[in-house]
Amino acid sequence: MYVIAGLGNPGKEYEHTRHNVGFEVVDRLAERYDIPLTERKHRAYCGKGLIGGQKVMLVKPQTFMNLSGESVKSAADFYQIPAEQVIVVYDDVSLDPGQLRIRTKGSAGGHNGMKNIIARMGTQEFPRVKVGVGAKPERMDLADYVLSRFSKGEWEMMEDAFDEAAEAVAVLISDGAEAAMNRFNAKKTGAADAE
Repeated sequence: MYVIAGLGNPGKEYEHTRHNVGFEVVDRLAERYDIPLTERKHRAYCGKGLIGGQKVMLVKPQTFMNLSGESVKSAADFYQIPAEQVIVVYDDVSLDPGQLRIRTKGSAGGHNGMKNIIARMGTQEFPRVKVGVGAKPERMDLADYVLSRFSKGEWEMMEDAFDEAAEAVAVLISDGAEAAMNRFNAKKTGAADAE
């Protein structure tokens, strides 16, 4: 079984912000694989189903970003899921909007949700799908930036990225990390031009 956790902040005021791209991707997976996110446990909205013939639990933590680890660790512990079968999907300001980066391990890279997950899980060795949201403007505070919404042009491109990230998760599960990295880590051309 896999736990697939998409990171974000709960509440209407955070919908469709840069920091909530993990929620968007999990919503795409829920829709694509007919997995209703109706269970309320592990301090998250959860749903169980099948992706690529494997049992999965989709998780949208409702703890706020900087406590995401409480929810992810709770789900992993309950189902006795090893870290290498916990896939985390989240936003990355070091990647151009819409760019994907799949990794099997690594540091939090300054992302508070990931810092908390790594601290709670006691390891950095778990796969993640990073979804680029673009670098913050020079004079803007990082927290304000990640809680801001995309421009109309960016949003159209991000919708494709959410679908692609959902596909990347499916490939990770069915074909493994190397296949997913080879397919989805390639640099997109023109991604930064859609302002």
